Amino acid sequence: MNLRLISAKKIQGEITVPGDKSISHRAVMLGSLAKGITRIQNFLMGEDCLSTIRCFKAMGIDFEYTDDNIIIVRGRGLHGLREPDTVLDVGNSGTTIRLIMGILAGQTFFSVVTGDDSIRKRPMGRVTEPLKEMGASIVGRQNGTLAPIAIQGGSLRGIRFVSPVASAQVKSSVLLAGLYARGQTIVWEPQKSRDHTERMLSYMGAEVETTDRVVKITGNPGLEGKPVEIPGDISSAAFFMVAAAALPGSRLRLNRVGINPTRTGVIDVLRNMGAEISIVNEDIVNGEPVSDLIVRGEGLKGTVIEGEIIPRLIDEIPAITVAAAVAEGETIIRDAAELKVKESNRISTIASELRKMGAEVRELKDGLQITGIPSLKGAICESHGDHRVAMSMAVAGLIAEGKTTVKNAKCVGISFPGFERHLDDLTVQ
Repeated sequence: MNLRLISAKKIQGEITVPGDKSISHRAVMLGSLAKGITRIQNFLMGEDCLSTIRCFKAMGIDFEYTDDNIIIVRGRGLHGLREPDTVLDVGNSGTTIRLIMGILAGQTFFSVVTGDDSIRKRPMGRVTEPLKEMGASIVGRQNGTLAPIAIQGGSLRGIRFVSPVASAQVKSSVLLAGLYARGQTIVWEPQKSRDHTERMLSYMGAEVETTDRVVKITGNPGLEGKPVEIPGDISSAAFFMVAAAALPGSRLRLNRVGINPTRTGVIDVLRNMGAEISIVNEDIVNGEPVSDLIVRGEGLKGTVIEGEIIPRLIDEIPAITVAAAVAEGETIIRDAAELKVKESNRISTIASELRKMGAEVRELKDGLQITGIPSLKGAICESHGDHRVAMSMAVAGLIAEGKTTVKNAKCVGISFPGFERHLDDLTVQ
């Protein structure tokens, strides 16, 4: 599948983006571990989240689907999973494999988890090491640092874990193992990463304490199934926010988007670059803040993105680079080495694709230096099998002069089914 774009005059209209991918994963996982029914509204029917469902089905959890993106999970309680009779395959989902390893570490049965070519190259030692310290028996390629990973869990003990990186996946894996551990499990991280796991654990009845960069969880809680509304995914909204911000005269409304403070870095950065973004109709659903966002297109200027804001926008950086490519002046992105171990090395892939469109981009050891130019030029771009790269280049194609093709863009379905349709609906030629 290829995406074909022509330059747009502006972005105009209203959109409800798909449900948040991170929260959809966690709702399935915790709903499976809770007692009773968890009804999930606005679930993201993307390939990554469906991989999570398949894994829990293999461990005995029943799911029911309705016509309007509602999933009903029949939880079996904290100790109700059964040993799978096959290898658990997470597909392309890094969230699934890292979080599910924390849950598997607490089970008394044996399991093996793996994924596609990309997953089998991504670092797992940052998760397997603390899980081993808690008492799980874990083996895998390169001393348990690469999938496939085999786990014999059970008899876990709480630990105090100092994470070397600000990663919600690492933190969440240890906290989920902490559900099964004796005593208290404490996670400290260098900067606060997204906190969806802590919020949903608390919502479903776990004993969780949070302060700035420290999270504590007490083992063996009684989780209870509850209704969950998944907010719109701000990472998906970011592509349209950038398109509207970069095209003067645009006006875009995004409905019921999650504005968890650990995820709103993209709003802060686009405002710093000169975009006008209004937050209206604020609400709280199952512990998560949501609102409508209104974005108006203005002239953009370069900025510096570094330090503690990076964990709050790590997934949105590919989209932000497109705004930077046409902003006045220079944009510097630092402290983002984590981009190298995503679905692709996003530092190099974004740099190479933007250069095809005439952008002035220099790779840094932990980020990018981008000097804005008046206009990008249409080009033939490659997704590199990375959904966020594919969608970023599609947005660049709307901003660029002429025609743009994004090749091998089927991967967009991982996080944003219907992306191309929304592009067509909102674009004014």
